[in-house]
Amino acid sequence: MYKKIQDLKTKTKLNNEGKEKMFLTDLADFDASDPKIKAYALVQLKPGEVVDYHMHIGESETYFILSGRASYNDDGNIIEAVPGTVTLTPSGHGHGIKNTGDEMLVFIALVITC
Repeated sequence: MYKKIQDLKTKTKLNNEGKEKMFLTDLADFDASDPKIKAYALVQLKPGEVVDYHMHIGESETYFILSGRASYNDDGNIIEAVPGTVTLTPSGHGHGIKNTGDEMLVFIALVITC
């Protein structure tokens, strides 16, 4: 099975002010996708915008940074995330990310249930 990016579903998420914050393209938009994959998305986060710190229980989340610059909160440990950075937040841990650059932060997010 295969699809082109333009054939996948993209959702727009808004910030607290009602402005566009990010775009999520569902990379698992197939009828036969694995039920353990809770989310598999191409994320585009606008400059200055944030994915708030949150915990994962019964699931893990991995980010792979494709372009842009970010401040990544890994259980309270703040690092700079640049293209090529891979993160893992296992069940029982938390994370968040902020686009600190002047361009769109683009990364792949994969959430898998345990």
